[in-house]
Amino acid sequence: MTVVDDLCAEVAKVVIDTFRLDPGLVSQDSPLEELGIDSKGRVRLLAALEVHHDVTIDLDQLDRFTDITAVAEVLAEALNERTGTGRAS
Repeated sequence: MTVVDDLCAEVAKVVIDTFRLDPGLVSQDSPLEELGIDSKGRVRLLAALEVHHDVTIDLDQLDRFTDITAVAEVLAEALNERTGTGRAS
């Protein structure tokens, strides 16, 4: 299991809690749009992740927020930058 795989579960939980969704509807490849998360919702999700993980995610990354796995990848990069364990390309 990779760091992104581990983070997918956390991202899914934040999505479920933030948007009060049925956990059965949310999987790693669930498109955010199909979950009813629009552009304003992606900003809300970004803010929730920043608070939950004490990271800063650049607003330019919102375009990458397409599904749970993609959000987990962005979060992994932000966590790496925060801890200095690597630079995302």
